[in-house]
Amino acid sequence: MVKLLMTWDIKPGSESDYFEFIVREFAPGIMKLGIQPTESWYTVFGGGPQILIGGVTEDLPTLKSILGSTDWQHLQRKLFNYVANFQSKVVRPTGRFQLP
Repeated sequence: MVKLLMTWDIKPGSESDYFEFIVREFAPGIMKLGIQPTESWYTVFGGGPQILIGGVTEDLPTLKSILGSTDWQHLQRKLFNYVANFQSKVVRPTGRFQLP
């Protein structure tokens, strides 16, 4: 298995629209593409990214295929309407909390 870790900050003033998008489109969209969510963290206090989301796929070729798809690019472009400082990293899952 491989894990995709993504972090970002919600753009100020976009919080309500952001959370609606995440629940109605982003989470179902990544699952439809074949990424199984494993965690979602919201940082309330302290430094670092405001949001961390992780999801796994069976193997690296599967994840690469998903990330190269037009459906992923469309979903990511929509996400960028609500977030800033997006970063992602592919790692091997450890079963513990992981940062990109």
